[in-house]
Amino acid sequence: MAILDELPPAQRAWLDCLDEAAFDVFERLDAVFDPDAHVPWEVKLADTPMGRLAKGFTGAEWRALGLWGQLRLHLGLAKGQYHRALTSVFTPVLRRDPRWSAAELELLWRVAVTPTGVHGPPSDLYRLPLAATRQLTVAEREPYVAPLRQAKADLTKEPWRVTESVKRLIDHLLADHADTPEAAALSLIEDFDAFAALLRQEYAARLGAPEALPLLRHWTTATKPRPDAAWLEQAAALVTPDAVTLLRDVLGRVPGYREQVAGHHHGYSALTYFHECTAVLVRGMVWTCELVDEPWVTALLGDVAVATGIGMGGSGPNSRNERTANAAIGVLARRGGLEVVAQLAKVQAKVRRKSILALVARTLDTVAEQAGLSPEQLLDRTVPSFGLGPDGTRTEHGLRLTADGVIAFVDEGGRVRKTIPKAVSSAHGELLAELKATAKELKKALPAERFRVERALAAERIWRWRDICAYYLDHPVTGTYGRALIWEILDGPAGLPAQAADGWELTDPTGRRVQPLPDTRVKLWHPLFAAVDDVRAWRDHVLAIGLRQPFKQAFREVYLLTPAEERTGDHSLRFAAHMLKYGQAKALLTERGWTGPSLGHWSGEGGHHYGEAVKELPGLSARWQFHLDPDAAERDGYGTASLCVSGDIRFADERGRAIPLTEVPPLVLSEAMRDADLAVGVTSTGLDPEGRGDYWLSYGFGDLTETAQVRRDALARLAPRLAIADRLELTDRFLRVRGDLRTYRIHLGSGNILMEPNDAYLCIVPRRGADHVLLPFEEGGGMLSVILSKAFLLAADAAISDPSITRQLHH
Repeated sequence: MAILDELPPAQRAWLDCLDEAAFDVFERLDAVFDPDAHVPWEVKLADTPMGRLAKGFTGAEWRALGLWGQLRLHLGLAKGQYHRALTSVFTPVLRRDPRWSAAELELLWRVAVTPTGVHGPPSDLYRLPLAATRQLTVAEREPYVAPLRQAKADLTKEPWRVTESVKRLIDHLLADHADTPEAAALSLIEDFDAFAALLRQEYAARLGAPEALPLLRHWTTATKPRPDAAWLEQAAALVTPDAVTLLRDVLGRVPGYREQVAGHHHGYSALTYFHECTAVLVRGMVWTCELVDEPWVTALLGDVAVATGIGMGGSGPNSRNERTANAAIGVLARRGGLEVVAQLAKVQAKVRRKSILALVARTLDTVAEQAGLSPEQLLDRTVPSFGLGPDGTRTEHGLRLTADGVIAFVDEGGRVRKTIPKAVSSAHGELLAELKATAKELKKALPAERFRVERALAAERIWRWRDICAYYLDHPVTGTYGRALIWEILDGPAGLPAQAADGWELTDPTGRRVQPLPDTRVKLWHPLFAAVDDVRAWRDHVLAIGLRQPFKQAFREVYLLTPAEERTGDHSLRFAAHMLKYGQAKALLTERGWTGPSLGHWSGEGGHHYGEAVKELPGLSARWQFHLDPDAAERDGYGTASLCVSGDIRFADERGRAIPLTEVPPLVLSEAMRDADLAVGVTSTGLDPEGRGDYWLSYGFGDLTETAQVRRDALARLAPRLAIADRLELTDRFLRVRGDLRTYRIHLGSGNILMEPNDAYLCIVPRRGADHVLLPFEEGGGMLSVILSKAFLLAADAAISDPSITRQLHH
């Protein structure tokens, strides 16, 4: 049947613009077209009857072929049919670069924007009219603005119906016909997520300005994994000083941006970070940073990589937007130089996505090779000083920045004040702003450095003494950690760093000093390899001198293989069957270098009832199983999982095969078990002051884990130093506190409290910050502080005025 006969009566007038020659081509094509013929998905026109017919076509006949394919595809879609043979028509037609008449182009647009009555993939219906419209000048396009806007409106309602390239071309064409710069920018920024909404609301006028709009157009073409030379060359031609300022402002919003719930076309809501359109735009901005030679670029790229590389909510094995993170890391890699290393170290400390970490590792390897160093040595040598002096401070005009990122004022008498006088702020506003910016960067770097140093302890890294002095003791930032740690000469003594007239020495708890030679090999001391008496001596010494270590070293837990684990062979049940707060446990494990388990109830965010946390280690991986309990789905309303149950821990080789625990290196085993103990000790529901049930009782008052045993050891040394020492007694599992009204037992694992003589439970919501005593380490979870805080409170129970507590005391 001929096309003219198949068109609805109201649409037959569309063909009035065609001549007899076009109808002749239509008739010949209709004669060979079989709508019921089966063709391969990727069929080529040359392999179809229409293609064989078209071998002898001239220019006008090729245009007629294009019009016929456009009409036939439209008619098929109206019947719910999508003929692949028809879509093979458009690419060969476009290769001939046809010069359509105004009437023909109007026909192409009529067919493209007329609803077919059913959903279908209409990308091909837009190809010919868009290509033809694109060839026109802005003035010549004016008659086609209306169908372009109609196409834009239709696609906004159903954005999945066409490819990104088609949508992008429509946006670009409409931008030329916007009434204002703001409208031009709005046509190029799809409002599919909160960041796009932010750009539209706050930056549209600047992005649409004549000097910025061409660059905005170019940013929306950043669809490839990395920019090629042509892309960068065009970007370089478009960059202006104002555009650089705009670039910095917009990318500066990324680190503070968070994912939000957004609606999707399938009828559900999901947590969304960047829609693909937004990701392309931001990626184009990131690529352009490669052309900007400004001091702020490197740090900003590091922030963008971290913000987009971490998982939803700031944790997890996936990434908010991996392509953007990779783009930022790629630009850092191409910028090169030692200044990028600190930014890559931040990514290593925060991001858990394997592919991103692999890219960071390759980048560090490349930079290290260029510098003739190992990646570890490179990281040592590139920690920024942030302008701090050897003593870890920078002071100008009374304004002092310290290595912990705190800004204070030092008056003429040398007194340090937290509040900065208004006169100083006014007189030295630029300096204060610079110090605040530096403090912000310093506070970001400190956790990464702490993570790196503790990771070196867990990996038993070896240094030369000269490097320790240069990069861990004399450095104003890393020195705050290095000078508070115990260093050990290989096969020799261990000691804390002590300044001598001619350099650094190591001094042990008895005061004996040794000065290693520059080439002496040293490592961080670990209690796993020390004699019990030596561990005791170091713990006593750390407390005696009032030293606070950046992480547990002297008081570090040690986990040796147990007889039960020797019997189970290739898995450990030491930390199995614990009920944990899922989100908190996932975030903590992520911080410790594990990829968090993905658990859920098959909701929009995905997830399974079973999962595992994995930590990659040299030559092997630690794997900790988790699952949801039977009541989880109903308890969570089939939404986000709130609790999870821990399972067994295994170790696997590089091929994923489980290996016997007896073959796991002792340090690797100990550190992995320490992470698990920490996760349980911080996130267990047994810690809930208002908990109930068998698990709560068994955990809240049961045997102590290794972490709790170390906590008990610390309390044994701290208690005699406290002002309430005469009211304290340490038992096997409890700190016993004698008050004026009653006597209390605080469990050393959970911090839960029983009151004597009837073991009545006392519920006290923990309050952080036991400032009564200096703790010997920064403790993850802070349970030691909580126990001490409760002890001081209960020792003076007669003075408690909180009715929620006094009611229980007198019950």
